[in-house]
This record gives sequence, C-alpha cells and structure tokens, in this order.
Amino acid sequence: MGTRQTPLYDFHIANGARMVPFAGWDMPVQYQDGIKAEHLATRDSAGLFDVSHMAQVWLSGDGAEAMLESLTPTDVGAIAEGRVRYSLFLNDSGGVLDDLMVARLDGTLQLVVNAGRAEHDIDHLRAHLTADVEMIHHEDRALLALQGPKAPQVLARLGVDLSGFFFMQIGHFTIDGIETIITRSGYTGEDGFEISCSADRAVQLATLLAGDDAVTLAGLGARDTLRMEAGLPLWGHELDETINPVAAGLRFALSKRRREAADFPGAAAIMKDWNNGAPRLLTGLLPQGGRPVRDGAELTLNGELVGLVTSGGFAPSLDAPAALGFVDAALVEPGTELMAVTRGRETPVVTAALPLVPHRYIRG
Repeated sequence: MGTRQTPLYDFHIANGARMVPFAGWDMPVQYQDGIKAEHLATRDSAGLFDVSHMAQVWLSGDGAEAMLESLTPTDVGAIAEGRVRYSLFLNDSGGVLDDLMVARLDGTLQLVVNAGRAEHDIDHLRAHLTADVEMIHHEDRALLALQGPKAPQVLARLGVDLSGFFFMQIGHFTIDGIETIITRSGYTGEDGFEISCSADRAVQLATLLAGDDAVTLAGLGARDTLRMEAGLPLWGHELDETINPVAAGLRFALSKRRREAADFPGAAAIMKDWNNGAPRLLTGLLPQGGRPVRDGAELTLNGELVGLVTSGGFAPSLDAPAALGFVDAALVEPGTELMAVTRGRETPVVTAALPLVPHRYIRG
C-alpha cells in the first residue's frame, strides 16, 4: 500500500517543500529556508503546519463518555462544552497506547489522535463500541496548526474574534466564508491554534494563512525540534506501551476523580508509581561540547547504565544540542553529569529541567 496524501499535497509542492514518507503519508519535512529558520520563525512570529495526517474521530451518543472513560484516565464527564483535554489510551499494565486530544463541542466528543497510531486507535475504539455510541472517522476534514506568538494577530486580521478564547478551548469560527473548528492548542510550547476544516477548503485556508507576512510555512522537522524543546512527549519515543504517565511527567493527565477511584486501565501500576515514585523519570539533557546525541543512546554514570535517550538533536532556540531521556529517579536533579554512549562513543551530558524552553500558552 502506497503513502497517502493530505489535501495540501500540491500546495506543499508548489511552495518548495521537501516531501518524505511519514506514518503512511507524504509529508513536508521542511521548505526551502530549512528547519532552523522555520523553527525560529515559529518561536518569534508564526509557523503554519499541515497536520491533516492526524485522525479526527468524533464520538456521540449516550454511552460515549463511559466508553472513553473505560479506555483513558480522564474524567470525561468533567470536560465542559467548548473545552479540550489532553488524554491517554492506556493498557492494563499502565503503558501508553497513544496520547490524544479530547474536546467537547456541540455535545460531541471530538478526538485527535496521532497519525502513526491512527489505525490502532480507531480499531481500539471500535472494539469497545457499544450500541449507544456512534463513531465517525472524519477523513473528509483537514487540520492546520498555526503556532507562535503572532498567531492570534494573524487570525484577527482574518476577522476571527478571539476575545474570551484561551488555551484548551474549542469553538466554531468562520474565516473568509470557510467554516472552521478551532482549538487554542498545539504541540510547540507556543501559543497557537489547530484549525479543522472541510478537506475541500484546506488549500483556500492555507493560502490565506500563509499569505500573512507574519507566517512561515513549517514542516515535520521544525515540529519535532519545537516539541522537543518544549519537553512534550512523542509516542514511540517518550511514550510507548511500556512507559506509564507518571514516568513520562504526565501526572496532570490523570484526573483526580479517576485517581481516587483507581478505575482506569493500568491503575494499580500507575498509582503505585504515583504514590512511591517511578524508578525512572523523563528529564531534559544538555550535551556538552557541541555534539548532539540521538535517541537510543545509553546514559551511564561511572560506567553503569542509568538511562536512555529518547529524543535528541539540535535545539535552534538554545543554539545548542539538546535531548530528552529517562534516567534513574535519583539522578533527575538538574545539573547531574552523565555520559551518553553511542556505539562506544561517549558524550558528556547534563540533566536539565523541562521544558527546556518555557511554554507560552495564553490561559484564561
């Protein structure tokens, strides 16, 4: 089976994107100015990303809340109309099957799940469907992410009224006659928006947004460096079926009511780490000497294995290499000196608090 194309494929080609296969899709990894320029433009102004490869799945019906609660540690009933929550699909041992966003709009639970896990997640949901739940996978919709401190001004110049609209909220908006659903969210650590629209209006919307002088087109490369600096986990790196939310620094994703009831998948293992501490914890890592370390590098102290690098590369905002990784809990104190070892080659690293670059969300 060949790779799929988002509704913006021709738009990317026309704008000089370098396309690569990713999670079964042809996606832009970068444009002509390169990853570093796209990254810094997003931090300083606004970057526009095509995230239409992510799956948009809507759940409705009387049993929708209970069904989703049976798969996640989220108090779904507490998600108010117009609000968004970060959530996790968990397995029975407390590992993460995937992370996702859950919103409530017009009484419907609207989910956005990762492209690389979309087939798994949809099958997982389908296997737990009850007669009183309807599930729709909206393959007829596109998703754009407009991220950065000038993103609100870009939307305002297109007539979008953002008064009273803050981080982790969702609503209906019209942009140049295009009906959109916008969440004030994203995965860069910056203020920003994820904009869902009908697939047949995606090029029109992208052209409008990209036409603003504050906006730079950005690809998967910058998306990854931005989320790494922001300390945000990526499934298959900082999250997988063997890593639980406590170890990954995601305690906030475990709703209080669900913790107290311990009625979610993997609750026994997760609450054990919640109460006693996880053996290993996610931390930032700053390589010393200018040489980056990559995921898979072992972390050692005095020759003893104490952790693993899960993401690594160059951090443009820091103008230096950076990484994320899990280390023994006793060693997560910022400033701890370790060694990253790749095929016998050692690079000194120092642990650092997350996020490596402060988040700049606009909260109500």
